Amino acid sequence: MSTSRESIGLMTENAEQGEIVPVFVIEPRSGWAALDLAELWRYRELAYYLAWRDVKVRYKQTVLGAGWALIQPLMLMVVFTLVRTLMTNSNAESDWKKEYPYHVFVYAALLPWQFFSFCVTQSSQSLVSSANMISKIYFPRLLVPVATVGVGILDFLVASPILVGMMLWYRIMPGLPVLALPLILLGLLLASVGVGTWLSAMAVTYRDVRYVVPFLTQLWMFATPVIYDFEKIPERWRLIYCLNPAAGLISNFRSCLFGDPMHWDCLLVSLSTSLLVFVCGAFYFRRVERRFADIV
Repeated sequence: MSTSRESIGLMTENAEQGEIVPVFVIEPRSGWAALDLAELWRYRELAYYLAWRDVKVRYKQTVLGAGWALIQPLMLMVVFTLVRTLMTNSNAESDWKKEYPYHVFVYAALLPWQFFSFCVTQSSQSLVSSANMISKIYFPRLLVPVATVGVGILDFLVASPILVGMMLWYRIMPGLPVLALPLILLGLLLASVGVGTWLSAMAVTYRDVRYVVPFLTQLWMFATPVIYDFEKIPERWRLIYCLNPAAGLISNFRSCLFGDPMHWDCLLVSLSTSLLVFVCGAFYFRRVERRFADIV
């Protein structure tokens, strides 16, 4: 049984060299435990190793390698554009009021959405996939779901040049609100890690989570303005709608790139929700992690 590391201050003598070395006793804590950020920092090299391991496993023995990070959003963009064309029974741009094409509109939202959904899906099963390591050695368990974000970031960076290329082709120039882009990406990172951490802790006890998460992310996408405009949401419901952190973040991600009106109140709601989800997910994880080595 393990999950917390406490130095009891014991000392032992190395019989061969006559050196005094500290002894660390690892024992579980009861109740709620605070986030030990200092310990996470000490294990930062392990976090890098876990992230790099996930990257190599994801693209190992694949012909296209990281090219799959391009193909997935591009294919989804094509599918959504064709579906919209068939549903309108005319050219997809006929009732489109924006100054840029619909497929650019969709791709700009698919990038952050793919990052969010990938991180949630992969981190939810990260503890179960690392069962051998968790049951044998001690390290901060929180590093396992957090490290999965590395692959999502890589995929996002690989697919981003396509969006930049389309913006240049259609002469789409972002305005001053583009300065909010790092804050939006940070909010997406916090939301994905928070939800993924929560689900990963639940997946150790309830293996049904592995079946629920893919279904959940599919529904979540349609509850997020990826294939439709945020303006379609009635104004009186927008703040409630943005309690879904992905909604306010992704819609404003697209707006700050394309120069559309920003919804700052909705962005603030989504950022606050992301921070709340991250904190609650991390504390819940710390609350139940003492049982992981016994039941994983």
